[in-house]
Amino acid sequence: MRPTQIALHLKSKQLELGYDDDAYRLDAEYLRVHSPSAEVRGHGNPVLQTGKRDVGLVGVEPSGNYALKLIFDDGHDSGLFSWDYLYELCQNRDQYWQRYLDQLEQAGASREPKPGDNQPKPAARGCGGGGCGGR
Repeated sequence: MRPTQIALHLKSKQLELGYDDDAYRLDAEYLRVHSPSAEVRGHGNPVLQTGKRDVGLVGVEPSGNYALKLIFDDGHDSGLFSWDYLYELCQNRDQYWQRYLDQLEQAGASREPKPGDNQPKPAARGCGGGGCGGR
C-alpha cells in the first residue's frame, strides 16, 4: 500500500507515513535495524544490528514507483523499502520492535553505540567496493 503522505522529521529522527486510514511515525533506529538490505538480511542469515540507538535519517529518495531509499547518518543507504514493506513495518511496529529487543537481550547485545560508532560513515556502495559479480 503506497502512502499518501511522506515526511522526514530530522529533529525527532522519524519518518512519517500517512495512509488513507491512519498516519504513522517510525523511528530511524527501528527502520535501520529492519532495513531490507543485504547487510541486515544477511543473504538469508539475518545480521542482528546493534548500537543503533542514536542513528538518524538524513534523506529519503523515491526509487521508481515502488519504494523509498532511506539514507541514514551512519552511512547506510543500500536498502530499498518497498511500499508494502513500509506498510508492514507500520502495522507490526510493536511486535517487530519487541522481537528486536528480545533478540538483543538473547545475544547480550545493546542498542547503545560503542565509542566512536557515532561518527558518520561514508555510504556503502554495491557489493563491497568491487561491485556485484565483479572480479
